Amino acid sequence: MKRPVSTLLLCLPLLAACQRAPETVTPAQDQAAAQADATQAGADQPSGDVPPATAPPGTLPPRLQQGGQVLARWDGYGDVRFGMDPEQVRQSWGGQLEGAPDAANGAEGCYYLRPKWAVEDRSFGFMMEGARLVRYDSTNPKELAPGGGRVGMPETDITTLYAGHVETQPHKYEEGAHVLRVTQDGQPGVLVFETDAGGKVTRWRVGLAPQVDYVEGCG
Repeated sequence: MKRPVSTLLLCLPLLAACQRAPETVTPAQDQAAAQADATQAGADQPSGDVPPATAPPGTLPPRLQQGGQVLARWDGYGDVRFGMDPEQVRQSWGGQLEGAPDAANGAEGCYYLRPKWAVEDRSFGFMMEGARLVRYDSTNPKELAPGGGRVGMPETDITTLYAGHVETQPHKYEEGAHVLRVTQDGQPGVLVFETDAGGKVTRWRVGLAPQVDYVEGCG
């Protein structure tokens, strides 16, 4: 039996489609596609080096970045030690420190050295007096004091954390607030926490007596 010519003509395109060889992707095409994807992904990101959202408006020298370790010590901070002169403090810090003695008090007077990112002396700063480092201060909630205390902690947590070593005193200027003075046997420094009237730590400092007890700082 013969098939009509029209039927055969209709089948020819279908047969050709079935026999068509599959398309292949060359390595060059793969690379081009990958580059296009990477370009698109990069377009979704901010340009330049973007610091973490939690970074301060400046950074510590690389070897002093906290990175999970406690830099605050009973005898200093990082490589900085009590008793160092201003030049030794700058060298041990490893980054820029601002501050200088005023003309009225001279080099022996009280003043602070602080990083550029510290908004004020006591937000983070090294107190100098008698041309020697005698104390450092912090109001940074992420900075750990020696032993683990920090800004924002309830007073009850501090007394528990440093049990047997805390002397509680009324604050000199703020009614209802306290000063928590912590000492450790064999350690040269004294740790002092200040709280607000609600019982939360607002700042702390470590230093040698009598300077560590200056509530006003160098004021």
